[in-house]
Amino acid sequence: MPIHSEKRVLPYAPEELFNLVKDIEKYPEFLPWCIGLWVHEREEGEMGEILSAKMEIGFKIFRERFTCRVLAIPSSKDVPHRIDVSYVDGPFKYLKNHWVFNRTNIGTEIDFLVDFEFRTKIMEKIIGMVFTEAVQKMVHAFERRANSIYG
Repeated sequence: MPIHSEKRVLPYAPEELFNLVKDIEKYPEFLPWCIGLWVHEREEGEMGEILSAKMEIGFKIFRERFTCRVLAIPSSKDVPHRIDVSYVDGPFKYLKNHWVFNRTNIGTEIDFLVDFEFRTKIMEKIIGMVFTEAVQKMVHAFERRANSIYG
């Protein structure tokens, strides 16, 4: 059950970073191991935009597809922008992911968390060996993307 959580401050507005992470169709352009991403459904809900998407990830000989639900909640009053990802189906027992974008006096503090478990023990062992490094590369990919767009 790998879990990775980190906070990082970037010199960009919360709205900019929220929109960057929410733009999931662009992930294959910059996110390591993201081979493809297809949005099946997009709707406006009470709390924000709801997306249903299928993502294909791959690393060396491994390729997996999974479906998730993305809830992009814009800020209101004292509640920051937030993106919650929940698992629908695929190779995981579960997958939880969130991004929270808190305004600071120098930009935005990003609160990022990913927690998941594969259905098979062999995948769990393989991913477990490189999990922290892989997630750090993905977080850095978002930071580089922000720098290239807003920097």
